[in-house]
Order: sequence, then C-alpha cells, then structure tokens
Amino acid sequence: MEFLYKVKTQEGQIQSGKIESPTEDQAVNVLHQRSLIILSLEESRKGFLSQDLGQSFRRPSQKDVVMFTRQLATLIEADVPLVEGLHAIHRQVEKESFKKVILEISSAIEGGASLSIALSASPKIFSRFYISLVRAGEVAGKLQTTLTYLADYLERSSSLNSKIKGALAYPGFVLFALVTVTIIMMTTVLPQLLTIIEDAGVKDIPPTTKVLILVTELVNKYVILWAALLVFAGVSLFYYIKTPAGKYWLDNLKINLPQFGSIIQGLYIARLAETLATLIKSGIPILEGLSITSEVVGNFIYRDIILQARENVQGGGTISEVFEKYKEIPALVSSMLAIGEKTGRTDFMLENIFNFYKAEAENNIQNLSQLIEPVLILILGLGVGFLVAAVLLPIYSLVGAG
Repeated sequence: MEFLYKVKTQEGQIQSGKIESPTEDQAVNVLHQRSLIILSLEESRKGFLSQDLGQSFRRPSQKDVVMFTRQLATLIEADVPLVEGLHAIHRQVEKESFKKVILEISSAIEGGASLSIALSASPKIFSRFYISLVRAGEVAGKLQTTLTYLADYLERSSSLNSKIKGALAYPGFVLFALVTVTIIMMTTVLPQLLTIIEDAGVKDIPPTTKVLILVTELVNKYVILWAALLVFAGVSLFYYIKTPAGKYWLDNLKINLPQFGSIIQGLYIARLAETLATLIKSGIPILEGLSITSEVVGNFIYRDIILQARENVQGGGTISEVFEKYKEIPALVSSMLAIGEKTGRTDFMLENIFNFYKAEAENNIQNLSQLIEPVLILILGLGVGFLVAAVLLPIYSLVGAG
C-alpha cells in the first residue's frame, strides 16, 4: 500500500511525500527510523487513470532483484559503505521504477533506518522472506553472506520457473494452433464443403458428417452467442480465482491433476523444504520461520498445512506429526523430518529433502514434453480422423454414384 505523509524534521522543516508499506504501522516505524515527527499519514487512493501505467509495466523483475542483491553483497564484501553502495547500484540500474525504489532505500538508511526496515517499505518487490533473512543477517553480523545466499536462492527459483515455462511452451503453442485452426475451419472452410455435399444430394450421409453439419450450423448460426458465453465464462473464472475460495480450488486442482499433480507437488515440497531450512539456518525462530514459509510456498493447501504445523509446534508438538496426516505430504518427507527433529538436525534433513525433490522435479520437467506429446498426438489424430471421415466419405460416395 502507498501512504501520503506530512512530517517535521529535527530542524523544524515540514516535508511531505509518499511511502510504500504493507501496513500503516510499518510506515510509521520507517518514518520514525528516519527521526521524523509524523504530522499526518493517510493511505493514498489512486484511480485507474491516475496510475503511472509506464511504471506498472516496467516493475522490477525477479532478475532485477537478483542482480541488486548480488551487487549489494559484492559491495559490502569490498567494505563499501552501504549508502555509497546503493548509490553506485542506483546509477547502473536502467528501470526508472527500480531506480526510484533504490533511492528511497538509501534515503531511509541515511535517515537512520536499517536495511531490512528500508526494504520493508517496498513489499511488492522484497518479500517477507527476503526481509526476514536480511534482518537475521544484520543481527548476526553476516549481511554479506546472507545477501549472497539470497541471490543464489532467487536464481535457483528463477531457473526452475524458466525450465517449467520452457517445457510448457511447445505444448502451449500446439494447443493454441489447434484451437485457431479449428475456429478457422468451422467458420470458413467447413461450411462451404458441407454445403457442396448437401447440394449434391448425397443420400447415405455418415453419422460423423451429420454431427459435423450440426456442430458447424450451431457455431455459425449462434457465433455471437458463443463468443459472448466464452467471454463471460473467462471473465467469471478470472474473478472467481481471485477470491479465497477460487484460489483454494485452483491450488487444489494443480496438485491433483493426473500425471502432472505429482510433479507440481514435488515443486511445492522442494520450495517448502528449502525456505524453512534457510530460515532455520539463519537463526529465525521456528514459529516465525513456519509463518514466513506458509506465505512463500505459493499454494493455499500447503499454506494451511504449514500453519497447522505451526500451531502444533506452538503447543509443544512437532512438524512431522502434522505432515504425516496429509496425503499432500509424501511419507518420505514426514519420516525424514521426524528423524531430523529427534536428532536436532531439522535444517539438515530439510536440505536433504530439498535436494531430493529438486533433482526429481528437474528430471520430471525435462520429461514433461515427452509426457504431453503423446496426448497431443492422440488429440490431433482423433481430430484429423474425424474430419476425414466426415468430409471425405460423402465425397467418395458422390464420386462412386457418378
């Protein structure tokens, strides 16, 4: 959220401006860290037309955040003062939206705020996970090490996402082409062919041709209605998955898809294990680590499981006790985690879980195209076979009768 503020400096000057923060209390903390006296603070309410659309389309990407983190770690390792390092990065960044964010971070630090507090003013760019690790690094005096690990973590995450997109690109293109060709055939080519067949007076019309004639007539006669229904269904689905119930339904569908559900589950398990292991190793308390992991995991089903595990740990139980109750958590994960909890090496076991499921996920992603291609070939084969039977058989009958 964005807040408009009016403050008074220690020298008595009145200043006003804007600040991004997840909550009003966080915004107050950031301003106090800058040794400013708050005169007024209210949430900025922007209309659609008043937003900077150019800034919206050029928001910092994950790659930008990785580069920023890596450069900052390098500068700190070289004993460059934090503010000076931020100014150096600011000069190299190309996106104006990110330059503005970095400038705000450096201004907050110059005003006395810590790096984690300054980063928390931009929650859309720096996640709670990111900020928590930075705060842990500041407390432990290992900020450079923490930032280097953060950059590695974000790069691994980005690399895995790229592999998934790459694996789905070919099947997605084939499906798009199939739908496009089908629409063109149904609206332009088939009506003319079927009209010729009907006008020729073919008596023995195959069932496939009758079905094709009926479908083609329905599509062309009510094309506006079908288009309106598709738009309505698309918009309804879009808004439904924005609701809590819709998000829960979509997340449940992802992990229960035939063939693909197990691959997606493996990705979530790997993310869960790596995030929690990282937080524990960084000295974050286990309860806070579980809360942060529930936000980072990216799936409502796993979020609820992790939050239940948090409640169980808070009551004196263990994480594995909760995990073993759910089919979404493989028995291997629960067993390994139980051993880690008994031996006091939970972070070590979580790292092993992450390494196993990461390797498995990468292998599955590489084989994803091979899993999808037979299905696509089957669909294309059935479609072509149906068209051949529906169009060519009557033509053969017509030629034979002639």
